[in-house]
Amino acid sequence: MKRFRRNKYRNTRVTRGELTFDSEAEAKRYVRLKAYEEAGHISDLQVHPTYELLPAFTDRYGKKQRAVIYEGDFAYIQDGVQVVEDVKGKETEAFKLKRKLFLARYPEIDLRVIAAK
Repeated sequence: MKRFRRNKYRNTRVTRGELTFDSEAEAKRYVRLKAYEEAGHISDLQVHPTYELLPAFTDRYGKKQRAVIYEGDFAYIQDGVQVVEDVKGKETEAFKLKRKLFLARYPEIDLRVIAAK
């Protein structure tokens, strides 16, 4: 018998065509951004782009530590500026820390948090 595991944040994964999103709010935001891209307001729309916040390293005990990666929900170019969006229902402590690391590592990128509705 398979056990049903509830999502940590009580959201439901949604599939739109070949793309899978972590929530309905994220899927709706994708539809809106796709319309913006088709209208020419934004360009180069990407889904789930990844950014290295801290490279992998070996600590003083010889143990290899994995890189710290941030995965945004969307990335695109708007008015010549690279934008990364994250659709959030609630900002976790882990996200707040990753946001600070992201802003320090990529100051030229505009990180936007979109409230899930």
